Amino acid sequence: MMTAKEIMTTDVITLTPETDIGRAAQLLLEKGINGAPVLDEEGRVVGILCQSDLVAQQKRLPMPTVFTLLDSYVSLSSSKQIEKEVRKIAALTVAEAMTPDPVTVQSDTTLETIAGLMVDSGFHTLPVVDQGTLVGIIGKEDVLKTLLSAPKAN
Repeated sequence: MMTAKEIMTTDVITLTPETDIGRAAQLLLEKGINGAPVLDEEGRVVGILCQSDLVAQQKRLPMPTVFTLLDSYVSLSSSKQIEKEVRKIAALTVAEAMTPDPVTVQSDTTLETIAGLMVDSGFHTLPVVDQGTLVGIIGKEDVLKTLLSAPKAN
């Protein structure tokens, strides 16, 4: 069975939490990538910034849904969720728009597990980390390339 080490990209484009959001968007577009890991000063993966995080900035501000019950207002929306969306919409730096503590895989993680994470959990960019150090990244394209190299059944 193939592993992350066999399909990952090792020349990883990374961001820092302080990176300007406009610069980050430009980098993702120029390099044709869906996302990039965000590294702290020690080189640890602290987040991931994906195109979907940037698309969220074009979203309208969510209006909380409320109703009245016995002269009280009851919110149907989580205030924490609304705050999170507002932060993403107004983000000026990568730290404000990124997904913190992303799911990572190790270099010996099987292709089957990686595909499962991508399909079942909706993760499209997975940093590969061994002993706390970023060693690569796997995107949907990396997984799709394995189909081209797979032996054809008769």
